[in-house]
Formats: sequence, C-alpha cells, structure tokens
Amino acid sequence: VRMLGGDLHPLGAEALTEEMLATSSRHEQPEAAVLSVRGVRRRELLRIAAGDLLGLTDVADVGAGLSRLTDATLEATLAVAQRAVATQRGLDAAPTRMAIVAMGRYGGFELSYGSDADVLFVHDPEPGADAQEAASYAQAVALELRRLLALPGPDPALEVDADLRPEGRQGPLVRTLDSYAAYYAKWSKVWEAQALLRADPVVGDRELLGRFAELIDPLRYPPDGISADDVLEVRRVKARVDEERLPRGADPHTHLKLGRGGLADIEWTVQLLQMRYAGAVPGLRTSRTLEALAAAREAGLVDEDDAAVLQQAWRRVSRVRNAVTLVRGKPSDELPRDIRERAAVAAVLGYPPGSSDAMVNDQLRYTRLARAVVERVFWET
Repeated sequence: VRMLGGDLHPLGAEALTEEMLATSSRHEQPEAAVLSVRGVRRRELLRIAAGDLLGLTDVADVGAGLSRLTDATLEATLAVAQRAVATQRGLDAAPTRMAIVAMGRYGGFELSYGSDADVLFVHDPEPGADAQEAASYAQAVALELRRLLALPGPDPALEVDADLRPEGRQGPLVRTLDSYAAYYAKWSKVWEAQALLRADPVVGDRELLGRFAELIDPLRYPPDGISADDVLEVRRVKARVDEERLPRGADPHTHLKLGRGGLADIEWTVQLLQMRYAGAVPGLRTSRTLEALAAAREAGLVDEDDAAVLQQAWRRVSRVRNAVTLVRGKPSDELPRDIRERAAVAAVLGYPPGSSDAMVNDQLRYTRLARAVVERVFWET
C-alpha cells in the first residue's frame, strides 16, 4: 500500500525528511541509523522507477523526484553524522553550523538513477567558537556523511562528490562562508560562475543556505552579463570538452551526454544564455535547464521553434538515459550495442517489439535537430 501511495508520483523532500529523521532517531549507532534512512530511500527509488516504467511519471518529474529524495537522504544523514561526531568528541553543542549546496545535475533537479550527488560543503562557526575546532568538526562531519552513504547495503550507495569545490580535490573539503567569499572575490573563473548556475542550497542550516545564495547570485547572474572575452572563454572550454572528453570508442552521434545534440550541448547553450542575460531577465535565474530555456524563449532570446527543438531533445535524451540505466542496472551515457539491451531500452520507452532500429533513428533525429540549433545559438549568436 505504501509503495502505491500517491499513484507512484515522487514524494516531496519535506515528507521524506520527516520520515527519515524519525526512523533514524530510533538507532544509537550511526551505521544502523543511516541504514534505516537508506531503507526509505530504497523504497522511494523503487516507487519512482515503477512510475517511470509504467509511463506515469514525466521525465522532468523523475529527475526532480530523485533530486528531492537526495535532499532528504542528505538532510537525515547530516543529522546522524553531526550526532556521531559530537558524541565522539564529547561535545554538548556543535561549534559550527553546516549546510550542503547541491551542484551539477543534482542542483538542476535533473538526477538520473545511480547518479552521484555533486555538492559543496559550507560551515559558519558559532560566535565565540574556536575556528580550528569548528573547521575540524565540520571536516569530520562531512567525511562521516560520505562514509555512511558509501557503505555497501541492499540499496545502491550514494556517492557524495565534492570535486566542484574551489580548488577541486586540492582544496579543503569544507569551507566557511567567509572563505568562499574570499575565494570567489579573488580567484573565481568564468567556468566556476557557470558551475554555480546549478547551485541549489538545500540541506542543513536554513539561514546559512540563504546567505550562501546571496553570496553567489551576483557571480552567476552578473547585472550586465559576462564580458565578450568570457563568452569566448566559455566557447573555448566547450570546444575542448567536445574534443577531449568523449570516451575512447564512443559514438559521437549516440553518446547521450557528450554526443552531438546531447545533454551537454543543450545545457551549455542554455547556460551561456543565463550568464549573458540573467542579470536583466529574472526568469533565467534558475538551476533548472527547462525552466531557463522557457524563460529564454519568453524573453525572445531563442525563437519558439528552436526552443521547442532543444526542449524536446533534452527530454528525449534524458528519457533514454534513464531507460538505459534501468536496463543495465548501472549508470550509462551510451546507447547499448547489444541487440537485446537495445530491444529492452526500446521497450522501456514504449516502442513495440522489433522497433530497436526505429528507436535509434528517432534518437538520431532529435539530436541532429538539436545540434543544428546549438550551432546557431551557442556558437554563432
């Protein structure tokens, strides 16, 4: 009965967080507490996948549902990790407040099955707290959270990836809000402003999340847009991605993420419009690709036909990507070459038996049309 609740529509983060916090509070050991959290997550993953397979849930709602499920999982696990570290250190109260900022496809409400959760960790020491103790505590909490969610179990592990943080893997795992402010003021590059378009402060201390959003908004939505030199830099980086990032042996026509007319093409096109015009067009100030694309169309930055092509291609490629993951049981950005797997993907997408070739041809048509729009809007406009 619980599995069928809500007609398999994804549940919101608030209800899931409440349930996860309640079930985890019944366990003293952090491993057992997070195992119960992950049990709720496993059930919801099954519900979302069932709704997807039965054609009851739109692809955008699948991505949003998986993202909000991740919000709840991180919120509950953060509470467990904070309790565990405080107990280990004999602390009556935490020396710092903590928050987690969703990034990448997670921040864009666009997670797929099995996706990592790209995040930034931020903390803000309590008044009078020792700065070193606060930093050590925050680091320990972040490491504990990642450890608990990566443990093997009956549900898929959730990989929490913080590589988009300032200085990447060489930088501190957790920074104070002041440290983020100092870094962005002095060192930030245009690619970091682009990455922050997907930032969605969602987990942890609410006041701290709001302050982080206030910090990054002028960077990602510059009032006068990015400079002509920065536009050229974004295009230069995209050209390098196109040349270097496609896996060896992958078909550039059918790779779902990095192929021609694939997700990266569409998302970079929308993001360049955001960086150029979000200062003047409030509707572009969103982490969601389709919302930003709709705002660009309404503002006359993209004509209606081109916007429709990009929207349809994004939805199509996202559906195929989810279908491939469900068929293979692991994330993948490539159309299967195995004929049985292709047939299974076609079936998940609603094609009748024997329609694998039709499925591939349809995919190529969507991406070919999208690539033509990308050539005009991203590279030439």
